[in-house]
Amino acid sequence: MYKILIVEDDSTISTIIQSQLEKWGYTVIKPDNFNDILSLYTSFEPHLILMDINLPYYDGFYWCGRIRQLSNVPILFISSRDTDADKIRAITQGADDYIEKPFSIDLLIAKIQAALRRAYSYRDQGLNVLQYRDLLLNVENLQVFYGEMQMELTPNESKILALLIRNQGKTVSRARIMKALWEDESFVDDNTLTVNVTRLRKKLEEIDLKDYIKTIKGEGYRLI
Repeated sequence: MYKILIVEDDSTISTIIQSQLEKWGYTVIKPDNFNDILSLYTSFEPHLILMDINLPYYDGFYWCGRIRQLSNVPILFISSRDTDADKIRAITQGADDYIEKPFSIDLLIAKIQAALRRAYSYRDQGLNVLQYRDLLLNVENLQVFYGEMQMELTPNESKILALLIRNQGKTVSRARIMKALWEDESFVDDNTLTVNVTRLRKKLEEIDLKDYIKTIKGEGYRLI
């Protein structure tokens, strides 16, 4: 399973994150000494790092830069600092994402899984999060995340969106979508599919994703 290093000096926050990640089966460690994060990184060899900015001795920007000299391991910043300057600096230093405190633990896990999928999809197709642009879909929990907003989907809505994400840039025929739902023992006729797509669109609009699914007349649907 994947190993995650949490570089966060607030013990309450780091313990909560560690507990939740371990429930998902991740191996998690936290530093006892913030003076030498680089040595901990090289000995533990994590697959992903959660990095706070405000740390003892050296800040998260410093450690991100040092680690980037050695590796392209995914680094996600978690910080209460919310200025554009901080976010730009994090990305410039090599961060893969920036999550503001306070955050939803579900959103954090979704972003972690998306980062792991991008980095290691060649070795593990079992990750439960799909991504299209800034949208995250947790297939197992039937949740969509966009920025700090989230939405619950029905199983059929989730399957439709997952199929469109997996074929991003391509038109997916109505027949193919119905077949995917049929094979999962959920019979869907043509009219029912239209209803499900309409409901999915309305839910996406509620999180500011209007016109996200385009109808290709006589063919099917695709993401825009």
